[in-house]
Amino acid sequence: MSSQESGVSPADPEGSAPVIDTTVAHPARRYNYWLGGKDNFQADRESGDAIARMFPSIRTAAMENRYFLRRAVTYLVQEAGIRQFLDIGTGIPTANNTHEVAQSIAPESRVVYVDNDPIVLVHARALLTSSPEGETAYIDADLREPDKILSHPDLLRTLDLSQPVALMLVAILHFIMDADDPYAVVARLVGALPSGSYLVTTNVTMDFMPPQARSQVSAAAASGRYGDIRFRTMEEFARFFDGLEIVPPGIRSVSDWRADGEPDPRPSAADTSVYGAIARVP
Repeated sequence: MSSQESGVSPADPEGSAPVIDTTVAHPARRYNYWLGGKDNFQADRESGDAIARMFPSIRTAAMENRYFLRRAVTYLVQEAGIRQFLDIGTGIPTANNTHEVAQSIAPESRVVYVDNDPIVLVHARALLTSSPEGETAYIDADLREPDKILSHPDLLRTLDLSQPVALMLVAILHFIMDADDPYAVVARLVGALPSGSYLVTTNVTMDFMPPQARSQVSAAAASGRYGDIRFRTMEEFARFFDGLEIVPPGIRSVSDWRADGEPDPRPSAADTSVYGAIARVP
């Protein structure tokens, strides 16, 4: 992601913190706007509204992606017995963060959040509020540097990598371009986890869009007006789970995945245009 798209100016020569440019739209703040949050600025709202004119159900997609995370964490804690989470690409804190969902069921759950966004860093204290029985930590790192994440002392202090861990890559992989070899990045992270761990991920797709919307979104993505974003087909998304055991009901629209308890009417796959799935490390 470019410094212009991120809305962040480089740190000065003295090594001070990066300066946040609120006049440039930022993906995390834009997502926060779609979710109804208050941690955004005029540029983010204008950019978010422009995308909404092209893809009117974008706010629904953002909300459903968040609901998927809640259901995924609930499944992992209640049914799979997971008590450790590595959540990369955290984003600006909002309701039902991973540790809040997990610790509401199992207070001893331990969560490490990872993000390389100075905006998120500003809000990190909100993520670090754990139950007394559990623990959370925040690492300032980039998904594209998995070895840095895996060797970070805060991760090693918080998580026991000899025990199952849920790797959460929700709404982050579509910001990793093919040139950065996202499949190798995911394989490296999953390969460091023991049997019984899980991979949870989502990725935007054009598979469900009607032809006109697909044409508009494809042109916008190619122009780079809204930053680098990689829409993936079902086949491309499924590659992230090579060698893993996909949990029923398999790869689905995030609005459909184990959504029986959600209010009706449910959004359509075209309304969300996001794939989601969970897989177990054998």
